[in-house]
Amino acid sequence: MELDKMVEIVKAKLLEINNEQKIPVEASGRHIHISKEDAEILFGKGCNLTKLKDLSQPGQYACEERVKLIGPKGIIEGVIVLGPFRNETQIELSITDARILGVKPILRESGNIENTPGIIVVYKDRCISLKKGVIIAKNHIHMDTLDSIKLNAKDKDLVDVQIKNSQRPIIFKDVLVRVNDNFKLNMHIDYDEANSCMLGKDSYGEIV
Repeated sequence: MELDKMVEIVKAKLLEINNEQKIPVEASGRHIHISKEDAEILFGKGCNLTKLKDLSQPGQYACEERVKLIGPKGIIEGVIVLGPFRNETQIELSITDARILGVKPILRESGNIENTPGIIVVYKDRCISLKKGVIIAKNHIHMDTLDSIKLNAKDKDLVDVQIKNSQRPIIFKDVLVRVNDNFKLNMHIDYDEANSCMLGKDSYGEIV
């Protein structure tokens, strides 16, 4: 085999391996996952969420409905509702959002809302007073089984991820790995984290 041809094959293989290690990174803004019970209080008996657009994870979608959050110190309006319904209502904020509202920022894995702050949620002339459910979502990577094999990671692992192709290529430590065959490969960070690394449309993550 000619040397030039061999070099091209090696380059192509290295590029293929590198692409397999690239993790898309998505900034997730403040939002609320809502239970059917709480939705009926806010939006009316027998209501259904109105899909606006699909999100990156299969089966998840943004809704047309928007709510207002009222905390001890401040108010945030226009908070997006995500579907489908959850078993329990959960609100995901950035630390900046928590400070605006005056609620204690507690870092948690999504779904773990015991002993977390509550808040008032308002839609038009209706409201609910939550006793718990406000979290700062721990940054995490969604992946399916095949991706977990390629990336040598398993469910509940904590990994270090460097954000590349950004003006601030920082490393996020102890990023939670979540493996499920219904997931699509994607790393989720909040807007505070995205701003800290100056995340751009061509940025990506790599486990280090």
